[in-house]
Amino acid sequence: MLNYSNIFDKEALDYPSYRKLVDELLAKGETTGPDNSEAMLHYTKMNVQRMNRVEKTTALTADLLATIANVKGKYRLLVITEGWCGDAAQIVPVIYKIVSAAPEKFELKLTLRDKNLPLIDAHLTNGGRAIPVLLILDEAGNLVLPKWGPRPAVLQNLMGEWKIAGTVMPELAEKLHGWYAKDKTVTTQQELNELLSQLH
Repeated sequence: MLNYSNIFDKEALDYPSYRKLVDELLAKGETTGPDNSEAMLHYTKMNVQRMNRVEKTTALTADLLATIANVKGKYRLLVITEGWCGDAAQIVPVIYKIVSAAPEKFELKLTLRDKNLPLIDAHLTNGGRAIPVLLILDEAGNLVLPKWGPRPAVLQNLMGEWKIAGTVMPELAEKLHGWYAKDKTVTTQQELNELLSQLH
């Protein structure tokens, strides 16, 4: 049995600490996880820029703010992520914005996938360790909703189509981030809104 409270309290990082860790590792020519190849370092550098951009440019929608206002009780949001993950760079800052809008209702912590394989293996997507994954816990550390992630459903379907069509990295990454750039977090916010509206 996974002890979510233990992971949340003892192993996971708050968002500023996660951002600092990614920056400090990059300064040493490393990233999170075991693969410090040039490609992974390049993705991580790009992701720092993406996170900065999403933080600066994203405003939460009126619908999402209304849903947040209606949430009763307190919840812990545990996100499984890595610094090199492009989807995480586009999504985790949005989750941080939600928590920042209601710190009395939500607490956010991030845990690294490759340091906690039993956790990600309990929350696979189509048999794979895709991230980010958002887990919503109550104050006692119980999982209260099905996991969300690793990306909005429409993009998950597109990714499947692109892969079937034989699209490979780095073209896959280009298509993925092109979609996020056009969408401007709208679909991510809609899906997170639907998820949080179940907390009433």
